[in-house]
Amino acid sequence: MVIHLVDGTYELFRHFYGLRRFNKGVDRPYGAVVGVLQTVLQMIENGDRVKGSASRGLIPAKGPPSRGTSDAYIGVATDHVIESFRNRLWPDYKTGAGIEPSLLAQFHPLEEALAAMGVVVWPMIELEADDALASAAHLASKDKKVEKVAIWTPDKDLAQCVRGTRVVQIDGRRKTIRDAAGIREKFGVSPQLIPDLLALVGDAADGYPGIPGIGTRTAAQLLNRHGPIEKFPSNVLGEQRDLALLFKNLATLRTDEPLFKKVEKLRWRGATPAFAAWAERMEAPRLLERCEKAAGR
Repeated sequence: MVIHLVDGTYELFRHFYGLRRFNKGVDRPYGAVVGVLQTVLQMIENGDRVKGSASRGLIPAKGPPSRGTSDAYIGVATDHVIESFRNRLWPDYKTGAGIEPSLLAQFHPLEEALAAMGVVVWPMIELEADDALASAAHLASKDKKVEKVAIWTPDKDLAQCVRGTRVVQIDGRRKTIRDAAGIREKFGVSPQLIPDLLALVGDAADGYPGIPGIGTRTAAQLLNRHGPIEKFPSNVLGEQRDLALLFKNLATLRTDEPLFKKVEKLRWRGATPAFAAWAERMEAPRLLERCEKAAGR
């Protein structure tokens, strides 16, 4: 059993701006939503495998293509609103300011369309989509029947969730996959130290600057020498220690959200009757046909 966990917000942004290269400045009302649904449906059709170089050595790719829906276990996390509890901890943390209205207008339709397609969706309000992915990965990895947990996002925050070769991070656009060794090769530290690394170097996308004068290489050296920030000698960060711990709190994903009790809840069982209306509204009849074909195998 392979569990696929998808960052719906990232996928929505990716498809929205990907379409900008072809739509001559006219954004279709559901253009990005259709793109995300196509991506998720491709995972359903492929079952437990990942196309391209991303599958090598980590996601099973033996035997004929999957012929049923029993292999399709998928959950999609979204930011129902952009702001979260982290905005109360750090006023400059990312907000919804600056998001284009035509993109923002597709946030909630994406959640509704995914649910109509029969996909489990976690719309986050107090927490972020990243927290939902982290919680889902934690819950799924505790189940002995689960062979692999694949987290579909290039977001470096999610690197902290990777565990050995069992919980991996996939960048579907670049066809890359990283296990714990891959995370260490890219960032210079183990997955468990990613929140500490981000606390020291900052994360411009999330709106916190890190500690002045500490770059990625220096941060990795400090963490590999001393361990997490809490174990740093007092003279390493000096007066900046409390700030670093605050940033670590921002970077640490929550893993205790009770999203589901059993992974069986994530099994895709076909689209709901409501999806036909959604396919018509989005002018995407092919999606309905593909869902029916996948469910009928």
